[in-house]
Amino acid sequence: DVLAASGVVDAGAAGLCVLLDSLAATVTGGAAAGAFEVPAPVPGRGPGHGPAGTFSRGSTAVHRSYGYEVTYLLEAPDEPVGVLRERLDALGDSLVVVGGEGLWNVHVHVADAGAAIEAGLLAGRPRRITVTWLGPVVGGTGGDGGRGVVAVADGEGLAALLRSGGARVLQQQGACGPAVPVLVEAIRQAGAQVAVIPGAERVAALAQAAATRLEDEGITVSVIPARFPLQGLAALAVHDPEREFGADVTAMTEAAAGMRYGSVIGPGPDGGFIGLDGEESRVAAAAQRDVAAMLVTRLLARGGELVTLMEGAGAEPGLARLVADEIAQTRPSVEVVCYRDGPVPLLIGVE
Repeated sequence: DVLAASGVVDAGAAGLCVLLDSLAATVTGGAAAGAFEVPAPVPGRGPGHGPAGTFSRGSTAVHRSYGYEVTYLLEAPDEPVGVLRERLDALGDSLVVVGGEGLWNVHVHVADAGAAIEAGLLAGRPRRITVTWLGPVVGGTGGDGGRGVVAVADGEGLAALLRSGGARVLQQQGACGPAVPVLVEAIRQAGAQVAVIPGAERVAALAQAAATRLEDEGITVSVIPARFPLQGLAALAVHDPEREFGADVTAMTEAAAGMRYGSVIGPGPDGGFIGLDGEESRVAAAAQRDVAAMLVTRLLARGGELVTLMEGAGAEPGLARLVADEIAQTRPSVEVVCYRDGPVPLLIGVE
């Protein structure tokens, strides 16, 4: 019943099997004798959809203190889910995968939340992602002399994505960015070696000021040159807490610098919208979709394999989807990822 109330599995046979298998593994100090496969409806599926549920125990032979609980609903066929279990099993423990017929509930405790979500992206389409901090990670990236990432986000949508990648997030309050003392304290809590993702030019200057203050405390701070919100996502996507700090900062810097970006803003005094290529105004039109289409064409004229779209405040309904569909028709080899809840009608990143 507890597992059912938490939304991990349905009550009844599936919940009992998960509980018994976890108990057996805990008592014996290793994996339980057998895997359970039972019918288990997936939340959100209607009557008549009772897929075969599966449970994966995860690695329990060695008990460690993992920093994050990661859960998500995954749309994926059966075969890649098997590979996903192996990847998550290697990353952490308390692993549960329940579902079938293309829809799965995933739950795992890991030190690297971003890696667990990336594994889901490789298997299919994760959604309803939640990341919960469970406590200190032994030898990990917490604020106990280890490593960390601090990011500043303009809006809840960006904040949620950055948190899911394992960053400590400060949400920007107003146009001036966070106060330097607030940024300093967030960096202190993150660790002794900290990468800061500012997400805006004005925040980068504040981050440099915070880094200067912390030098005397023996805290190494590197400010990633991510001056645009989506550049921060690109940097965090390549972050590896197991890599040497300098090499990790270099990889994050290259990822941020490798993204060309633009945005659709407005409306202006005349009711029209403007497309910014970088920081410069390049295109304008009365309709957001027209500005977005011209801007994407301009950005992709210099090449690109991945386009990230974030629809946000003031956007016409379905703007990101309209742009994604047009890219699919004109450039079918380009991958497109869409997000919501951005700070302006549309943010565009090209890698």
